This record gives sequence, structure tokens and C-alpha cells, in this order.
Amino acid sequence: MSDYQYINTWIEDSIGRMELNRPKVFNALNRAMVREIVHCLTTFDQSEEVKVIIMSGAGKAFAAGADINEMIEDTPISLEKLNQFEDWDKISFIKKPILAAVQGFALGGGLELVLFADIVFATENTKIGFPEVNLGVMPSAGGTVKLTKTLGYRRALEWLWTGEQMDVRQAYQCGLINRIIPSELLIEETMNFAKKLSKQPPLSLRLIKDTVGRAQDLSVHESMLVERKNFYLLFGSEDQKEGMRAFMEKRPPAAFRGS
Repeated sequence: MSDYQYINTWIEDSIGRMELNRPKVFNALNRAMVREIVHCLTTFDQSEEVKVIIMSGAGKAFAAGADINEMIEDTPISLEKLNQFEDWDKISFIKKPILAAVQGFALGGGLELVLFADIVFATENTKIGFPEVNLGVMPSAGGTVKLTKTLGYRRALEWLWTGEQMDVRQAYQCGLINRIIPSELLIEETMNFAKKLSKQPPLSLRLIKDTVGRAQDLSVHESMLVERKNFYLLFGSEDQKEGMRAFMEKRPPAAFRGS
């Protein structure tokens, strides 16, 4: 991996680990940090060694939002020239499973980053929310859209309009996180889940993620056509042949290779 200024990265047991590392400012996201995050995710996605990706935060927070010091003098023209959301958009094209291990605050841009994850584990002290309205702005990296698709129109508006924080149990009940984990077990439990996924057929994981992602935007009929196409594609893989042979022969399958 490349040397990064704002994140720590490493690979462990086929798991690509990315840790946000600005703990003195609760991992506030500046533009350079977002570029590093996207570069890291893309590198992991292209690596044959990495099967699953985990995002976490150093210190007491996952990420407490954008770095306001960097934005306070922005204008519509400067933002247009920066085209800063081009980096954020690239996260949507990551094909491998992304898990988020969240503790403390996940606010604003930090919550948007969490919403890009496929599976989210969070500690009992986690607080999430979009406080942008209190600064006279609004989420801008997909937060309003992703929150609405998860919560529905009225519930999303309530949280976006008030800027209030949601505790972890509310987040769990709303479907924003998958599991509530004790703080001392967060990374261990997330790693255990990642290792379980790393043993699954990589092409199946990839095409299931593609199908479920598209189902959020397409009609039922269109989504079923995508599902069928991806199902057919898997019958061209060696993993499908091995998985079905192993089932018929009543034995564990050999390690899936993603081919």
C-alpha cells in the first residue's frame, strides 16, 4: 500500500483494513483525507489478495463530519471547480464487500461514509446524524438520498431538518446498522464476520452486491432481470462448478478462487 498522511492501511488474513487517522479532530474529513480513502478503497478493490474491506476510525470517533475550517470560505464557483464529490462517487463502484466498524460519532460526512458500507457494526456509545442544517447547509455526498431510501420520506426529513443525533439503538431499529457490539469487541467481531465472507465465492459476493444495489433504484421487474443475468453469469465460473460438485459429493468445497 502507498504511504498515506491521514489513514492507516494494512492487509490481514485477506482483509483490507483502512483506519481513519485524525483522532485529535475526531477524524474530521478534509479533502485530502477523502482522496486517500477513495484511493485506498480502489486499491483494495483491485488487489487479488484482498477479499473483504473494513473501514474503522482511530481514537474515540469514526468520523465527526467534514473539516469545516476547510470549507468556510468556499463559494459556488470554488466548489464547482473543485468537483470534490467526484471522489465520493467512486466509492459506489467498489465491487468487494465493505464493512464499517463504527464507534463514537459518525456525523455528517462520517455518516455518509458509513452509508457507503454494505454491513455496519457499531458500539453502544455510537451517535449518528446529519447536523449540516445547523450550519446552514445540507448533506452533499449522498446523505439525503441514502437516508431517504433507508428510512423513507418522513423519517428522513425529521432527522435532516432537525440535525439531531440518533443513538445506536434507534439506528439499529431504523435499519442503518446491522449489529450493536460491545466497544471492546468491535474490531474482533467485525474481523470475524469479514473472515467468514472471505471464504465465500468472491464472484457470488460481487454479483449479489451488484443485484441488491441495483434493486434499490430499479423497478421490481428490472431488478429481477438484473438478478437473472447475474445468476446466469455465475454458471460460467469454476467456483459454481466446485460448489455444486461438493454438494453432490457431500464434502466441503475446496477454497473458492473467484474464477
